[in-house]
Amino acid sequence: MRILYFVPYAPSLIRVRPYQLIRALARRGHEVTVTAPWSSPEEFGELRQLSDDNIQVVTRRLPRWRPIWNCLRTLPTRLPLQAAFSFDPGLLMEANSKLESGAFDIAHVEHLRGSLFGLGMLDQRVGWPLDRQTPVVWDSVDCISHLFQQAGERSRSLKGRWMARLELSRTRRFEGRLTRRFDKVLATSVADRDALIKLAMNEESPQSPAGPDVEVLPNGVDLDYFQPARGPRDIATLVFTGKMSYHANVTAAQFLVREIMPRVWTRRPDVSVYLVGQNPPRSLRALASMHPSASTKVNGQPAPGGGGVAVTGTVPDIRPYLERATLSVLPLVYGAGIQNKVLEAMACATPVITSPRAVQSLSTRPGRELVVADGADAFADAVLDLIEDRRRAESIGRAGRTFVEAHHDWDDIGARLERIYGEVIASAGGNERRPPMVAVPTPTEAVCGAGQVGRP
Repeated sequence: MRILYFVPYAPSLIRVRPYQLIRALARRGHEVTVTAPWSSPEEFGELRQLSDDNIQVVTRRLPRWRPIWNCLRTLPTRLPLQAAFSFDPGLLMEANSKLESGAFDIAHVEHLRGSLFGLGMLDQRVGWPLDRQTPVVWDSVDCISHLFQQAGERSRSLKGRWMARLELSRTRRFEGRLTRRFDKVLATSVADRDALIKLAMNEESPQSPAGPDVEVLPNGVDLDYFQPARGPRDIATLVFTGKMSYHANVTAAQFLVREIMPRVWTRRPDVSVYLVGQNPPRSLRALASMHPSASTKVNGQPAPGGGGVAVTGTVPDIRPYLERATLSVLPLVYGAGIQNKVLEAMACATPVITSPRAVQSLSTRPGRELVVADGADAFADAVLDLIEDRRRAESIGRAGRTFVEAHHDWDDIGARLERIYGEVIASAGGNERRPPMVAVPTPTEAVCGAGQVGRP
């Protein structure tokens, strides 16, 4: 198939879902053209990496002023700021010109931040001949309204609470309408799918009176990249990984250090906690001062095996932390979708302790592939039990690795997406009359072919 894959940010190991789906589709022999903006040299480098893997990339620089201007223009309206944030009319024009040429069998648009591009594609195709009306799939990833509702109730992040209060009514209305507009809608979990369908049923839409078509496409994990540890694990080290500027992670980390760890340290003051991930806010950096005994500090960080909290910030590779850790912990207070940090830890055979909200989208068996604990007391008890029972911890780690091998291999998920595309194309009437794909650069676009990246 010839696939136009629009992402409102550069796919990467951090933005892992599009990064892995694009590669899985390319490995399966499909011609994938990625359309995405970039706003930093790092993002441009991530797009260059895609082009080095023989994936065509069409990109434009998103100036720093553009998201600010988009949000200011949108603020007086009922459109969510999330939807407007990454919008660039020039990039939409380039995507539509490629679709109008009949060069693609299907278009894929990711996230609420990419939804305006998807709507622009749908609006542009009105009036085109039937054999040029390329179907458009919207991958919502998560239901943002579901996330904002939880954030408004439980977030300990000022940014998270502010965003939830500003955006919730906007996203509810907008996501409900979006879910009825596209030829197919995807979500990472059953909970997010059901939340989107509920929103859609509350919105009137003549385009799809029969109801929305939403299908679950879960996240996976790179089983070659994340491998079980070959060396010994620490005796008493906990690790929490993730993007530390994300409000749900901020809340979970605060809960871990301020409420769970004092209960753990009462019995095991030697337990260390590592918060590993980029852009920790000041509220998380301040947690590094928490320690059961100041005498074991070394340069402001806990000495190995000495107990306390380390906040690493950006690291080049999270695998050494997962491979060394005694346990991976995620006391999620609220969230949406599938937690990639859980899958990555399980792939490293690191025993996982997490909260019920983090596993509601997984078919795991608590107590076998991971441990589920609800509340600070139960979570602390689970941590202490596994630290002191190394044989059980190792068994849970091995079972976790077996679970992700069976259920969350990106190649298997890529095959599921391929099937979904085939069904959507067949439902749209096929594409036999479309001409072969030909890339035609314009002066305003950057086209990244095999091994080269053009600058706008």
